[in-house]
Amino acid sequence: MDAVLLSRLQFAVAVFFHFIFVPLTLGLSLILAWMETRYVLTNDTFWKKQVQFWGKLFIINFTLGVVTGITLEFQFGTNWSRYSEYVGDIFGSLLAIEATVAFFLESTFLAVWHFGWNRVGKKLHLVSIWLVAIAGNISALWIILANGFMQHPVGYAVNATAGRAELTSFFDVLSNGYAWGMYAHTVLGAWALGGFFVLGISAWHLLRGSHVEFFHRSFRMVAPYTLILTLLVALAGDIQGKNVAQYQPAKLAALESHWETGRNVPFYLLALPDTENEGNYVEALGIPGLLSWISFGDTNAEVKGLKDIPKDDRPPVLPTFLTFRSMVALGGLFVLLTLWATLQCRKKTPSPLLLNALVWNIPLPYLALMLGWAVAEIGRQPWIVYGLMRTSDAVSPMPAENIAMSLGAFIAVYALLGILDIYLLRKYAIKGPEAREA
Repeated sequence: MDAVLLSRLQFAVAVFFHFIFVPLTLGLSLILAWMETRYVLTNDTFWKKQVQFWGKLFIINFTLGVVTGITLEFQFGTNWSRYSEYVGDIFGSLLAIEATVAFFLESTFLAVWHFGWNRVGKKLHLVSIWLVAIAGNISALWIILANGFMQHPVGYAVNATAGRAELTSFFDVLSNGYAWGMYAHTVLGAWALGGFFVLGISAWHLLRGSHVEFFHRSFRMVAPYTLILTLLVALAGDIQGKNVAQYQPAKLAALESHWETGRNVPFYLLALPDTENEGNYVEALGIPGLLSWISFGDTNAEVKGLKDIPKDDRPPVLPTFLTFRSMVALGGLFVLLTLWATLQCRKKTPSPLLLNALVWNIPLPYLALMLGWAVAEIGRQPWIVYGLMRTSDAVSPMPAENIAMSLGAFIAVYALLGILDIYLLRKYAIKGPEAREA
């Protein structure tokens, strides 16, 4: 393993562990704001109890997630210094805004919200949780705008004398359509994950007959909300797929294991890449013209094949293909589950089979989001900034042994944080709304 691969692995470990915490923070904050709005408007203390129960789980998740986010950004200086030198003029400003504006706004008003029960007025308390939700989602926007520049660089010019890319239009970076497509797909997925989290825990208690009214009402409230979000995630994914087709044809070809350039290209429901022979072991159940239509909205559109892309510019086909297909399959499962839950949510006793499925489903939205990021990042290779800078040119000049040591340390620390997060969430979720804070 060389320094490039080890640095990529270390960043992947950091991102995936951080992403245990991020989507639940985004998704649950919105649900909390919604619940507290109902409490303030109706003065029904039932909704206050709902906010306090789910808010306890939110605080646990947020607190542990902060640690993993801080260490993640340091890697741009330690492992990816050449990248930072080359595009830091663009990339650095976006991260600085995220940290100094969005994150501070989020954490400040989270403190007001958490410690402000019975200390500030109900309306100020409500405004605090809405600001937490808004700031968290704005924070995600700045991060994804930075990643969107890496996927589709805009608003820059290369200064040959200085040997780096420099910002020429901040507006172009902010209005990058590729980045906004990523943002919509990611944030909607995080909101849906929050809904699945509430559904799964509510289902666990309903199966055991504990706090039935409390969890039945949260189940009934969140089921249709999560169904709408899963459908919107699919729509956002379709829109972003067209961005990929336009700006990253190599990634699109790898996603579908498409080798021969052509028109009226079919979409195969069953396929398995054979990268050695530049083809597929299996191609079955093809729907004529569907891949052309999905990619460009025209069944006769031309889709570029991998054979017309230089081998050095192709992403790894098999992992890109498998992660994409797995993500799509999970998305289909989520639509079916939320449709079933919406049809059952008005019943006094929803189907035990459904409730069990929702409990076991809790980790799957996390997996789907991580698969989505794997598709985005692996599919961009061999570029760290698409068409501008290769990943191999971006890594810091340091011995591989040093990176291997820090990678081991990251895995150990993050594993402990992940285990602690899951342990505390499980502990207080099982205790239910009557649990006392330690």
